[in-house]
Amino acid sequence: MTTTDDAGWFSEETATLGDRLAGAREAAGLTQEMLAQHLGVKHVTIEAWENDLKEPRANRLQMLTGHLGVSLRWLLTGVGEGPDAPADGATMDKDVEAILADIRKVRVDMAKSATKLGQLEKRLRGILRGQA
Repeated sequence: MTTTDDAGWFSEETATLGDRLAGAREAAGLTQEMLAQHLGVKHVTIEAWENDLKEPRANRLQMLTGHLGVSLRWLLTGVGEGPDAPADGATMDKDVEAILADIRKVRVDMAKSATKLGQLEKRLRGILRGQA
C-alpha cells in the first residue's frame, strides 16, 4: 500500500473510479465474482462499475473501501491510501505505452466533455423554462 498516487498511475487525471476499483480488487487478490459475493451484488454489477458504466452508491463505496483496504478518497480521486501501482516486471513496448497514454487522455477529455455537456443542458433548460 502506498499513500501517493504512484506518479499518476491511479490519479484522477489518468484513471477512473473503475480503473482504481479494478486495480484495488486485483491487488487484494479478489476476482469480480468474489468481490460481488462479499458485497451482496451480482458479478455484472462489479463489471459495470469497473467499466465505468455504472457507479456504486455511497453505502457500497464504503463497503468497497473496507474489503479492498483503500481509503474512500483514494477510490474516488486517486489521492490517499491505495495499492501500489503495478510492478514494472514486464516491460511494455514504447508504442503500447504511448497508445495507453493516449487512451487515458481521451477518456479524461471525454469525461470533462460529458460534464460540460450536462452543465450546458442544465443552463439551456433554465433558459427555456424562463421563456415559457
